[in-house]
Amino acid sequence: MDRDPTVCVMGEDVGHYGGSYKVTKDLANKYGDLRVLDTPIAENSFTGMGIGAAMTGLRPVVEGMNMGFLLLAFNQISNNCGMLHYTSGGQFKIPIVIRGPGGVGRQLGAEHSQRLESYFQSIPGIQMVACSTPYNAKGLMKAAIRSENPVILFEHVLLYNLKERIPDEEYVLNLEEAEMVRPGEHVTILTYSRMRYHVMQAAKTLVNKGYDPEVIDIRSLKPFDLHTIGNSVKKTHRVLIVEECMRTGGIGASLTAAITENFHDYLDAPIVCLSSQDVPTPYAGTLENWTVVQPAQIVTAVEQLCQ
Repeated sequence: MDRDPTVCVMGEDVGHYGGSYKVTKDLANKYGDLRVLDTPIAENSFTGMGIGAAMTGLRPVVEGMNMGFLLLAFNQISNNCGMLHYTSGGQFKIPIVIRGPGGVGRQLGAEHSQRLESYFQSIPGIQMVACSTPYNAKGLMKAAIRSENPVILFEHVLLYNLKERIPDEEYVLNLEEAEMVRPGEHVTILTYSRMRYHVMQAAKTLVNKGYDPEVIDIRSLKPFDLHTIGNSVKKTHRVLIVEECMRTGGIGASLTAAITENFHDYLDAPIVCLSSQDVPTPYAGTLENWTVVQPAQIVTAVEQLCQ
């Protein structure tokens, strides 16, 4: 916001309260109430306002207090945000970032445990990225703000407490590039967001059992980084996808299709996809854990895949 005076933030409680998870803490004091705008509880209205602001030269960052609430702005995101550059014949650019906390938290209930990446992936004209560390959260956020395209940035509600030393110097990450988290030889594990940590926990067990998994945080949910993914598939010949998204129509289903279409000849075994259960997320903690992929399931899946 120091670098570019056209960047502004809008959403519920983003101003003086500092955001529901304190992502915008103290920004209102520094940049004023108009550049860090507290909005009414009306997602369709303020998302539409952000898109209009982007059309007229600003670079809005729109926060959904919880990503599930952005379903109320689905019309604005799909029919306006994703399509206006095309339907205006290129007269308008929509350099907007839509971001907020999502995913399965701890006993937040079904409505607050949405994974909207499956909803938004079919909208033409929109890029989607998911951050998983403080380092890539900063790098992807800056890249998204500077992009000329509308970007949806998925943050996970359980990752805000992570700490990491990040460089003092400027850095910006590529919005369309996956991250090699752990090189390996036996199996490619593709994941993103919070599941990265479940996978890395499982990887420790797998290494102790003699397996050498390659772990890739895909980060870019649309489009996929098929260059990085493809090189890994050509090396390991086996693929396990681990996601928190729903199994039906989720990111894993699209990723499976993309790998099958492009790298089928390199596969020595069918692609395995571990996803959340196709049920509303229960409030009860024990039941909630049952709906989400756990590290032990990842270990078992790799063992079966490498037989």
